[in-house]
Parts: sequence; C-alpha cells; structure tokens
Amino acid sequence: MDTSATVVAFVIGTTISTWVMAYGARRLLNVRFSLFRTITAGAVGQGMANPITTSLIGDLGERRQLTPMLWFVCLGFACALLVSMTLLVLWEAFVPTGSVPSPLSWFGGVRSRVARTRRYWRITFIFLRHGLGPYLRGRARPTSPEGRERLARELTQALEQAGVAFVKLGQVMSTRRDVLPPEFVSELGRLQDRAAPVPWPEIERVIQEELGALPEDVFAAFDRTPLAAASVAQVHTATLRSGEDVVVKVQRPGIRTVVERDLDIVGRLARTLQGRAGWAKAFGVVDLADGFAAALREELDFRVEARNMASVAAAGTARGSDIVVPHPYDDLCTGRILVMQRLHGVAIGKAGPRIDRQGMDRAKLAHTLLDTVLRQIVLDGVFHADPHPGNIMLLDDGRLGLIDFGSVGRLDTELRGCLQRMLLAMNRGDAVAVTDAFLEVVARPDELDEQGLARALGAFMTRHLGAGSIPDMTMFTDLFRLVARYDLAVPAEIAAVFRALATLEGGLTELAPGFGIVGEAQEFGETYLRERLRPGSLQEAAADELMGLLPMLRRLPRRLDRITAAAEAGRLTLNVRLFADEGDRRTVTGLLQQVLLTILASTSGVMAVLLLGLKGGPVMTPAVSLYQFFGYCGLVVCSVLSLRVLAVIFRR
Repeated sequence: MDTSATVVAFVIGTTISTWVMAYGARRLLNVRFSLFRTITAGAVGQGMANPITTSLIGDLGERRQLTPMLWFVCLGFACALLVSMTLLVLWEAFVPTGSVPSPLSWFGGVRSRVARTRRYWRITFIFLRHGLGPYLRGRARPTSPEGRERLARELTQALEQAGVAFVKLGQVMSTRRDVLPPEFVSELGRLQDRAAPVPWPEIERVIQEELGALPEDVFAAFDRTPLAAASVAQVHTATLRSGEDVVVKVQRPGIRTVVERDLDIVGRLARTLQGRAGWAKAFGVVDLADGFAAALREELDFRVEARNMASVAAAGTARGSDIVVPHPYDDLCTGRILVMQRLHGVAIGKAGPRIDRQGMDRAKLAHTLLDTVLRQIVLDGVFHADPHPGNIMLLDDGRLGLIDFGSVGRLDTELRGCLQRMLLAMNRGDAVAVTDAFLEVVARPDELDEQGLARALGAFMTRHLGAGSIPDMTMFTDLFRLVARYDLAVPAEIAAVFRALATLEGGLTELAPGFGIVGEAQEFGETYLRERLRPGSLQEAAADELMGLLPMLRRLPRRLDRITAAAEAGRLTLNVRLFADEGDRRTVTGLLQQVLLTILASTSGVMAVLLLGLKGGPVMTPAVSLYQFFGYCGLVVCSVLSLRVLAVIFRR
C-alpha cells in the first residue's frame, strides 16, 4: 500500500513538474508551439532538473545550510527550464512549425493517408507510363514542335486515365493560352468528361438522403435511365407534381472524397514541380492548382450552382436577353441534388442537321450567343465561365439556351469599368489610354517599363486591330505573351473572362464555321460605344456621377470656410500620423521589443561574466562565492532573453 501511494505521488509530482516546465518555457519564449512540442520540451526539462539540482547541491559539501540549498534548487530549476527553452528554439530552427505533420495527427488519419498514398502511386505510375517522368522532375523540356505535340498527346491521355479531378484540370489548362504552348491547348481541349452511369439503387439512396423521401414520393414521374453521365454527377429527367418537366442532377456517391484526395495530390504535384522545374515556377503552377481546387470544390456544391443560375437569369431578364437560362427549384435543391427547369432541345454540337433542315441563320445564332456572353461580362458582371458546346443548347423553338452553371465568373463594378474603358480606348486606337486601363486591371510589378508597355500595346493593336487586319484567336495568345514579358499578373476574375471567351470559340465554330469571334467582339465594342453616346445614356451617366459627387459638393463650402478662417487667424496646422496603420505600429513595436531584449541580454551577459571574474566576497560553498552565484543567475537571464529573441526570429 505504501509502495502504491509512493508511485501515485511520484507520477502526480512528475506530471505537475512537467506541466510547469512546459508552460514556463512556452510563456518565457512568448511564442505558441504545438502541444506535442511543448510537452516534449517540458518532459526533457523535468528529466534534467533532478541531475542539475543534485549536482549544484553537491557543491555545498558536508554542511548543507537551508538558505544556500534553496537558492541552488531555484538555480537548478532555472537551468532545467533553460534546457526546455533551448530544445524548443532548436526544434523550431531545424524543423519549423508546419513543415512536418504533428505526431498526434499521425494516428488520426492512418486509413486516409494509406488510401491517399495508394492513389498517389497510381497517379504517378500513370504519368510514368506515358513517359512524363523526366518532365515532372524538371530534367527535360521539349524544344521542337514535334516534341511538344507528342508530350501534349501523352499528357492528355494520362490526365484522362487519372480521373475526374485531373480531367477537370486538363480542361482548365486548355483555356490557359497565357501559360501553355498552342500544341498543349489544342490537345487538352479534346478532353471529354465521360463516365459510366451509377446504378439506380445508389442514385435513389442519394435522393432519399438529400430530400428525405423516395423519388416517387417527390416527383410525379422519374426516369431511372440517366439522360447523361459525367464524372461528378449524372442527370435524370422527371416531372413535378405540378406537371412541369424538370432535370434532376444527382452527385455521384463518394465523389467528394475522391475529388478531395485527388486535389491533395494535384497540390502536392504542383508544389513539387514548382520546387524542381524552372518552367513550373515561371508559370506559377501552385497558384493555378489552388485556383483550380477552389473552383472544383465550389462546383461540388449544387446550391452554389443554383444561386449562379438565378443570378445569370435575373441579369438576363432585366435586359431582355434572347438566350434562355433554366430556373432552379430552390425548395428541391441541396448540396448534392439540383432540380431545374428542363430545356427541350439538343446540344449545338449535335444540332447541325436540325439547323440545316429548318433553314436557320447560323451567323445570326452565333452573333446572338456572343453578344449575350459579352453583355454578361461587360454589363451584368456575372457570366457563364464554361460555355463549351455541351453547355449550349439549340431549343425546339429556335432559341439558344445555356446549362451547367457550376462555373460562373463575377466582375465587380470597378473591374467592369476598367474593361469598358479599355474597350472604348481600343475602338479609338488610343494606345496610352489602353495602357492606363490595362494597368488598372492587372497587378503591376514594382519596376515596370510603362513606356515600353505602351509601345508594345500600340504595336499589338496595329497588328491585330489595324486597318486591313483580320483579328483571330491568336490575338489572345499574343496578348498573354505580352503580359508574361512584362511580369504582369492577371487577376483570376479577368483570367476567367479570357477562359470563357476561348471556350466559347469552340461553340461558335460548331454553330457557324468561320465565325470570327474577335471581329464580332470588335463590332460589339462599336455598338456599345454608340449606346454609351446616346443622349439618354449620357444623361444617365452624368446623373450617376453627379449623385456620387453631391455629398462631397455639399461638404465642400463648409470645409473651405474652416480652412480660410484658420489660415486668416494663423491657426492653420497639419497633423500627420506616422503610424496610423495598426500593422505598422505592431511591426515597429515588435522591432523595438527585439532590440530592447537583445540589449538586455547583452548587458546581463557582460555583467554575469564580470561577476564570475570577481575574487572574494561572501562564501556560499567552498567553491562558489555569492558574486559567482549572481554571475550564474545572470547567465541564465542572458540565455532566456537570447532564446526569446531567437524563437521569434526562427518563427518568422
């Protein structure tokens, strides 16, 4: 019984001592560490406390007086605390926080890590089988057109075999003419999102989980044979109790887990490529992968698609659009179920025979489609970001319809204004105004040859928009090469605009072969300019500007009167706050604290050395005088302050 009580007391005492040591080390360093690191450092310090204290007390000799012994116990505890702090600082220096997962998390997701590793090796094997290994390691780069074509073909096949996330990634990459050579854009554009249909019992279970009832209890009729099947979802036709024909989009069971695992692999591959291959760093593949992951995660939430659909439809209705957008049934839409109006028709990729049979004007249909998308971009600020031929329908009544609003671009008022100014400047042929508007859109680097950029844009406009020139899609390629040459960063919103227009080109070509998208867009700019110059539009623009200036104009006379009165009385002063921003104050305060701690550490270290060098003085032990004891304490203080400075430096 006495032995058990002793063991319990020892365990409790050790636990308390470890906790005090861990808390003290973390508190003195004033930097947050993970629980595992903190407890480990506390345990090491606690383990060193007893040997250090025993060694110091042993210097007292045979006559152990209580007061010197207590002082040496405190010094021993301080030295043990110093050991814990040193361990934390060295740990942070050699293994920064976040660079390695915490061991506490290793046991929580063993199964997921095993599955991810297995999937990772499968993806790696697919890429290696297609001869992409040297390119992933950054050891090779194709130089000839034939080499680029072969590499693009192998990459496309590898992405198609890798699964849904990689097919989507390839489709996004195919629209990035700013970062990929034409051979890659052409090959990746052939990627199709196809998948085998999911068995009906699994689809029925998803509907029941999301809507809380079986399909026959919610719908008057439900076709169990899918209308279409893709890698993320499959589509069924149904009829509501009210008699309306609808389309039900059901997410494939378990697809979110697969996508998240693949997105993690895409991110890891992107970081590996950016670290090993110079071309990947130049293209910013990590930023591309992050943007792709965010867009795909949003696409997996069908409630976002329902809101996108409603936004585009509302904007189109407000300006009387000729293109039909299906409306969602919000009460039946969930994260994995989307119920929307059914548009009766065929995709334009298969509408050629009907168009010819009914004698429709292909050019007029293409013009209507392009005009609608451009008005969505320039005027509405919300547009379909993925208008490929499968998402554009020719309806039975001869109108066009847009479907699949999982990817929608949005432009705020400022960006739309910049695009409008750039469009008007291009119509005037004003290279300087185009440069000004262009720099408002892109993120400019610290050092920019603005005059050279203006000349380059002028040459670009002369080549593609001058008299006698025939604009085509190479205009976008040249524009993005110009952007890359001057290290300009295109915002994601503007990149989505160019991606939508590049994707739309395929649909327009299917609809009207030979249709010139750039020339028609130029004509749209001229039409828009004429609309802006109409008396009614000018009056409306002037009224809007006046309403914006009115509050300032009301305050202006009173403020001028105050300024002139103060100047007349000799009381006009100017107050400038050097550190008005909270971030600036925090930065300066941190620097001052670091400098002060460094000075204090140096001072205490010098004083400790001087005290250790003094001879004589009151004797605490046969070998240690009081001055030397104070010197040892000074060294501890110096070490604590120095470690605190180093901890902050290594953490930053």
